[in-house]
Amino acid sequence: MKYVRFQGQHGPQWGVVEGEQVKTLAQAPYEGVEYDGGSLPLSECQLLAPCTPTKVVCIGKNYAEHAREMGAEPPGFPVLFMKGLNALNHPEGEISPPAFVQRLDYEGELGVVIRRRATKISAADWQEYVLGYTCLNDVTARDVQKHDGQWTRGKSMDGFCPVGPWVVDGIDPTELDVTTRINGEVVQQGNTRDFITPIPELVEFVTASMTLEPGDVVATGTPAGIGPMQTGDVVEVEISHIGVLRNYVK
Repeated sequence: MKYVRFQGQHGPQWGVVEGEQVKTLAQAPYEGVEYDGGSLPLSECQLLAPCTPTKVVCIGKNYAEHAREMGAEPPGFPVLFMKGLNALNHPEGEISPPAFVQRLDYEGELGVVIRRRATKISAADWQEYVLGYTCLNDVTARDVQKHDGQWTRGKSMDGFCPVGPWVVDGIDPTELDVTTRINGEVVQQGNTRDFITPIPELVEFVTASMTLEPGDVVATGTPAGIGPMQTGDVVEVEISHIGVLRNYVK
């Protein structure tokens, strides 16, 4: 299924994409898929981020070549950091960094959306806690990140976490192509088979320290090939079997 969240007449609404139609849901899919009988064209839906997280947990340097391009050897354990909820952004949304940011980078990633409350989960049981997968852009003010020496400010500015266009279940996340394009040109290409720490072990590692709630997102890391975006750029993160997340740099 493809789960979407969109702006309805009376506020955000959930649905399931079937072809070019969206069948509306009575509640968030974390609580169970319950159709309410409504339907509308996908083309008429203003899509929102397809999750309602209490937190976005990100994995740093989960591809060996990306770690090396950042000037470090691959870490021996997952490196965790967080993005604030103010950073959450929507498909087709604008990325508008503060004027003092000198270098604004894309980082295309696979996002894992949590379905049920998860604490101290075994890697063997991880699938019971996952709703599905989505595209995510871990937008980064690279100069700020380097200046600060830690990552909070450079990663958590307003709008720095576009997610979407939907959450897809029923796919194998172990061999998905992750591609980032700027103005139609491929600038980053990777595959989830190259994760240093695969998703089951990531879920176990994260939940050993913190409880994940329904709608939370685990961003699984970006491949090598990070680079800057400029005002006026169109940035797209495409993941095979999921779709394309498109945003505009203003």
